[in-house]
Amino acid sequence: MSNKRSSSAAGPSQRQLRIGELIRRTLSDVLNRSEIHDPVLNSMPITVGEVSVSNDLKVATVYVMPLMGTGSVDEAVKALARNRGELRRRIGGELTLKYAPDLRFRPDETFDRLDETRRLFQDPKVQRDIAVSEDEDEDGEDRS
Repeated sequence: MSNKRSSSAAGPSQRQLRIGELIRRTLSDVLNRSEIHDPVLNSMPITVGEVSVSNDLKVATVYVMPLMGTGSVDEAVKALARNRGELRRRIGGELTLKYAPDLRFRPDETFDRLDETRRLFQDPKVQRDIAVSEDEDEDGEDRS
């Protein structure tokens, strides 16, 4: 019987989540302190929303977004990709991993999904359903 676990069905392992969070913090610190000498990166504050790490910890996908509309997302992703080697070296120096993961930068769409969720909650049909659900909770009855 194999002890290998397939994390694709169960989600990321605790180690993947921990390493992803460490990479996210390290990148945030490096970008916050403007340690990379790139005028584009230093001119816009960038938030690192999430880092997902592959099963073998060799590839890290970094989801980023420039803050307060200071630049376009594509510009930020391109600037980070240009400085991928230096950022990878910084991560390798901070973390005690056998290999520093290859970094892939993607736009963080969390805020877009959040706006869409807010818009959906403002829909009159959804408001009606929420009101009906709250009335059932107050009565202590449930239709399910």
